[in-house]
Amino acid sequence: MPHAYPFLSPEQKKELSDIAQRIVAPGKGILAADESTGSVAKRFQSINAENTEENRRLYRQLLFTADDRVKPCIGGVILFHETLYQKTDDGKLFSQLLKERGMVVGIKVDKVKLLMRCAQYKKDGADFAKWRCVLKITPTTPSRLAIIENANVLARYASICQMHGIVPIVEPEILPDGEHDLKRCQYVTEKVLAAVYKALSDHHVYLEGTLLKPNMVTAGHSCSQKYTPQEVAMATVTALRRTVPPAVPGITFLSGGQSEEEASLNLNAINQCPLQKPWALTFSYGRALQASALKAWGGKKENGKACQEEFIKRALNNSKACVGKYVSSGDKGAAAGESLFVANHAY
Repeated sequence: MPHAYPFLSPEQKKELSDIAQRIVAPGKGILAADESTGSVAKRFQSINAENTEENRRLYRQLLFTADDRVKPCIGGVILFHETLYQKTDDGKLFSQLLKERGMVVGIKVDKVKLLMRCAQYKKDGADFAKWRCVLKITPTTPSRLAIIENANVLARYASICQMHGIVPIVEPEILPDGEHDLKRCQYVTEKVLAAVYKALSDHHVYLEGTLLKPNMVTAGHSCSQKYTPQEVAMATVTALRRTVPPAVPGITFLSGGQSEEEASLNLNAINQCPLQKPWALTFSYGRALQASALKAWGGKKENGKACQEEFIKRALNNSKACVGKYVSSGDKGAAAGESLFVANHAY
């Protein structure tokens, strides 16, 4: 047995733990506004808006300046590199604005030279980070090697983040592409998460200062059998209970191509699941918080208020869902029922 060397000081551990707890406080989740320039191009194309830096700034400014109804709903916001350094119309850095609103600033970091960039991002106001590793279910995948390699990449990233006082969101995403049923997705999810937490242990990652961003356990997008939110919830919570240590403060689900309404209903069912759940179970949604807002905006300045209202509506719905109190009103919004599935999704 190797010597258990104290990798982080008690002060470092407390800082990381406090940040993680703030992000997933009751009723709060994460707005994932970290789409790359290429991903934004596809979204803007759907509303006939030009993909310029100024348009990206204006759109994200609308989300970040939505009125105070969102404050109890959003614990953290994940930014893209460009967005971290952008400012509001009156010259305030987005990162400063978000902090003043009580939201923790995050950054997507899945690029090279992570050690140097983490140090810089911490100085520039980021307190948590995200790194996504993707696996796909087919009759022969994911292979054992792919699972182990992805787990080790996530663990090395998490370790480097914690050295710099940044809470790592660990995101092993199993894509919804394919014909697999719910049972197959649950089996693969359990294998992936078990490997991830073995790797995090091997790399001495402080679990109380991390968050997990997994897929919900759902059938493949092309599966002929449809499952209820309650079936999705039972499969998801069962997989998590078998693999995720109670030391992890929160699990912030990705929406994985679900429609806005589907993502809220499934999250609500997960929180109503009668099994014991030792972690906060909440959201880290990009498309499932923004699809209706983006459609309402349409790239037009005069639609700013409509855009914000749609975003606020989804934030409030998911805030209720992450404490198991969401009831669908039938008022679905501009794009709430539309499928957000994109094959082989990359961003």
